[in-house]
Amino acid sequence: QVQLVESGGGLVQAGGSLRLSCAASGRTFSSYCMGWFRQALGKEREFVAAISWSGGRLYYADSVEGRFTISRDNAKNTVYLQMNSLKPEDTAVYFCNADKAWYAVVAGNASSWGQGTQVTVSS
Repeated sequence: QVQLVESGGGLVQAGGSLRLSCAASGRTFSSYCMGWFRQALGKEREFVAAISWSGGRLYYADSVEGRFTISRDNAKNTVYLQMNSLKPEDTAVYFCNADKAWYAVVAGNASSWGQGTQVTVSS
């Protein structure tokens, strides 16, 4: 497992942008697939985006496709989520996750999770 710490959340107006970061501990970060989930108040956690260990495979939820971009820097043990054209419905706590199995990251069954960072989009 790896330990994950998210940062970069905050309050932004609709149409604005934020970049979330997820820093991972451990020397094997580059062997992990990484993902982002979010959970709005009173709702279930939902998938947002995923990236393979090499960065060559990306996958997005329909609701964020074209607005959000996931990327990673294996030299810095960090995965990013660039969020543009934010909408009030993007308001949620955002979590990063990590697992060596792609399906586990996408399905939300990953072995490692961060504590989350709050993103609030005002209208």
